[in-house]
Amino acid sequence: MMKNIIFFIPFLMIISCKQKKEVASQLVEDPHSFSKPSMAVVEHLNLDIKVNFEDQQISGKAVWTINNKAKSNEIIFDDSKLNISKITLGAEEKETTFNYGEEKEYIGRALKVAITPETKLITIYYTTNKDASALQWLNPHQTAGKMRPYLFTQSESIAARSWIPCQDSPGIRFTYNATVTVPNDLLALMSAENPEVKNTTGVYHFKQIHPIPSYLLALAVGDIAFKAVDERTGVYAEPSVLAKAVYEFADMGKMVHAAEKLYGPYRWGRYDLLVLPPSFPFGGMENPNLTFITPTVIAGDRSLVSIISHELAHSWSGNLVTNATWNDFWLNEGFTNYFERRIDEEIFGKQEAEMQEEFAKKALEDAVKEMGDTSKDIYLKTEYAGRNPDDGTNDIAYEKGYFFLRTIEAAVGRPNFDAFLRGYFDSHAFQSVSTEQFLTYLNENLIKGNADLEKKIRVNDWVYGPGIPSNIAYAKGLWAKGGKFSKIDSLASAWNKGKLTDTSILTKEIGTSNEKKFFINMLPQEMTVKQMTDLDRQFNFTGSNNTDIQLAWYTLAIRNQYMVADKRIEDYLIENGRMWHIIPLYKEMMKIPGGLKRAKEIYKKARPNYHPMTYQAIDKLLD
Repeated sequence: MMKNIIFFIPFLMIISCKQKKEVASQLVEDPHSFSKPSMAVVEHLNLDIKVNFEDQQISGKAVWTINNKAKSNEIIFDDSKLNISKITLGAEEKETTFNYGEEKEYIGRALKVAITPETKLITIYYTTNKDASALQWLNPHQTAGKMRPYLFTQSESIAARSWIPCQDSPGIRFTYNATVTVPNDLLALMSAENPEVKNTTGVYHFKQIHPIPSYLLALAVGDIAFKAVDERTGVYAEPSVLAKAVYEFADMGKMVHAAEKLYGPYRWGRYDLLVLPPSFPFGGMENPNLTFITPTVIAGDRSLVSIISHELAHSWSGNLVTNATWNDFWLNEGFTNYFERRIDEEIFGKQEAEMQEEFAKKALEDAVKEMGDTSKDIYLKTEYAGRNPDDGTNDIAYEKGYFFLRTIEAAVGRPNFDAFLRGYFDSHAFQSVSTEQFLTYLNENLIKGNADLEKKIRVNDWVYGPGIPSNIAYAKGLWAKGGKFSKIDSLASAWNKGKLTDTSILTKEIGTSNEKKFFINMLPQEMTVKQMTDLDRQFNFTGSNNTDIQLAWYTLAIRNQYMVADKRIEDYLIENGRMWHIIPLYKEMMKIPGGLKRAKEIYKKARPNYHPMTYQAIDKLLD
């Protein structure tokens, strides 16, 4: 039935563009939120909070301006382990009653607040729980500077409800102002207009003038300094990290200009980065105005900066136009992967973009193989009701989404597709969109009833079908005769068969980080210690500071029990909290004799350094 869902929404075809804007979010029910926005919905937040490192608590009040559309006697917020002390209505703060719904796994509970048909303002007084899933409190030892504590939030996907009472759905957007009080030797930053230096009071004020969904609410507090890269981009980091980070991300401004050239103006004012401590669980988080980024991409040679292209691209695909529910996650990530590679092609050249595409195809094939090619979880439009939406953070949303868009581009031509995407971003700016609404827009503005084009693209096969459709489009130049990957593949094959008499040719032909990563991926899964040693002598893979190369090489090292790398692997797992760069290594250890015992020994040391999202996943993995 899901394959044909697009044909069950004909009423979308007959409403005007203006009406679409007004009802876009309301037409979609979010299975991961208790809120009922068609009845009463939030529009603006005034947040006033204090950050207490000693008790590891945030306390204060969330003042919500609401639109009581249905003149309802109740508004529903999402709540996860918050301690609510009281709730008041109106500017006069008349106390009201509230109650909770049944606690449900993954999504918490409904906070039901009694209101009147005339209510426009609600103030919720609260403190956070020490187990708040969005908050990571770091002691000084867990930071780069080792002198002061640190706090950062991670609200995506549905963790905002653990630090702010909110209607926690990507389909609900609001503006916000905030006052945040912190120790006066620390700096506070948010997903908003930010200060560049500490003040003497420890009180900071923030404003986000554009409506955002709750998962883009973000806060960081720490010993943080700032340095500009150009007139509208810059880097925040701990003082000991700042200079390295500024060097690494020197092309930020060029990336913003490249993005604007493709799909229109950057609408958020400044674009800055915050380099977080190593426990940050992701490569990056696209918080508006202030991308949170992992320090693991600071390789010293700018070899991993494409992650900035990705997070920047989210300023259009995700932040500007947002998936309406987490079942539409591919609309955020597939679009962003496509946009990222277009930025990288503009900045670093076509071959760089093609290399990334090659890795993407392999990642997609591996994901389909692991999940099973008939699983509904490998549809683009997914169904995660009753499950944690974080489980959808996989290569289906990212890479199947990317290749769907890439296939459309191939069918209609790049100029036509670029014009279509520019129109899509402009017409849906600061809105949340479902898969079905996007497909309606695609049909009306690009396919336009063209039967031949429909056959070329095969929309339903991509969106509501399993596996990888056979019409997948991707560049093959790297594999053409004389192409770079073809050469490296031949070298890997010759080396494996012992036919490469002069091994120095390897380092002559394989120089960039992507080429090294590809070479490692072409090596046989089973190798001798001597073979591993010979390659390590040539490339020093074990000693690499490039986390992509480390992940690929350490996977081989574990599989083949190359003990020379054991200490580096242990250090890597203890110092690096990036989920999808460490979980695969724990999984690999579990496959070898004695590996589970070793994994648990390392994990015991590493767990205190991990974010709750990370250690919850590894707790489950290691039982």
